[in-house]
Amino acid sequence: RTAAIRITAEAIADATDPRSIMDTMTAAMAEVGRRFQANELFVPEMLISARAMKEALALLRPRLVATDVKPAGTVVAGTVKGDLHDIGKNLVCMLLEGAGFEVRDLGVDVAPEKFVDAVRGGGVNLVALSALLTTTLPNMKVTIEQLKAAGLRDKVGVMVGGAPVNDRLATEIGADGYAEDAAGAVALARRLAGVPA
Repeated sequence: RTAAIRITAEAIADATDPRSIMDTMTAAMAEVGRRFQANELFVPEMLISARAMKEALALLRPRLVATDVKPAGTVVAGTVKGDLHDIGKNLVCMLLEGAGFEVRDLGVDVAPEKFVDAVRGGGVNLVALSALLTTTLPNMKVTIEQLKAAGLRDKVGVMVGGAPVNDRLATEIGADGYAEDAAGAVALARRLAGVPA
């Protein structure tokens, strides 16, 4: 973590193009995701990498804003109403930030109306819904239905994840895709946002 912060600070001090620094960070996190999917890294290593990326990104963000670098997309994420589990969601959020997305994390136990309000606020490309408890899975569907009722569903991609979630459920509730793990969530977000891999 300290090495990532130090290297980022040195690159900024050397007036390296912020886009180049961001591209390097994104490539590094893509490699972490690849290694995780190949079972070469595990959740603790992914968390360490994601936290390092988040802290380094905090140093870089003002430079990116100053050079008008646009995010890959904006994701509203949260664990659905009735569910307080957030480890998986937090990891997905950190990896999405590392992949260049702006993430608005709504937290846990998020009511469908909060997701709708966040999308209604504008500038959102994707909604990421998480659930660990099977009893809260219906709230994923309710959230998607409320996005439809508000006339917002066709304006955003919806991705879902969590231990009891699978492709079949994603299709049944009207989501655009399901990711089995955090690295898969990044790949799915890139596809749904039309960002090259």
